[in-house]
Amino acid sequence: MTESIAPPDTTVFGDHERPKRIFKIIVIGDSHVGKTCLTYRFCSGKFPEKTEATIGVDFREKTLEIDGEVFKLQIWDTAGQERFRRSMINHYYRNVHAILYVYDVTNLASFENLPGWISECDKHVLDQDLPRVLVGNKCDVPTDEVVVPNNVAQRFADVHNMPLFETSAKADEHQDHVNSIFMLIAHKLKHSKPLMSQPKLYAHRNVSITSSPTSSNDPNYCTC
Repeated sequence: MTESIAPPDTTVFGDHERPKRIFKIIVIGDSHVGKTCLTYRFCSGKFPEKTEATIGVDFREKTLEIDGEVFKLQIWDTAGQERFRRSMINHYYRNVHAILYVYDVTNLASFENLPGWISECDKHVLDQDLPRVLVGNKCDVPTDEVVVPNNVAQRFADVHNMPLFETSAKADEHQDHVNSIFMLIAHKLKHSKPLMSQPKLYAHRNVSITSSPTSSNDPNYCTC
């Protein structure tokens, strides 16, 4: 397993403010949806100048203070390709506290594959009440390039009992929005409550939209 470590968090805390709680968040989705870019944007405050497909696990940390309590988020981004994931899947899901599902709003297949990712997660995560969030990435593109409509994504999120965020890891003006995704999770973890209170009422459903996904030749196609 290969792990890449982000630059250390430079936030300084006194001895009495050292992190008391550590939360593990895993980021799940197809290759090229921007998982690495999303976590990098949150942890470093910028878009990575150069990205490559994740092999094994991309691991980053962020120390936060909420309501006077200091704790650390450990964010695990796994490779979306099966051949890179098979050997470490059990390690990846171990002791998880929250889950982020990511799809590319310009790539139909990445959205239609979400039920498979959810099913895999349900097989390995014992606590079905863990906070889960759905994120549509790359929404900075022109409207005519978006192939997953917001209303379809929202319906899917509602069925699976998750809040939905549509954002862009690339666009600087979305920095606060990206931060809010992880801060929402952090707040809920701090209080140890599920993100939404109603029970899961529906089984996993396949979603299909008549459209063509963006190709790898598109300038907005992310390699992460």
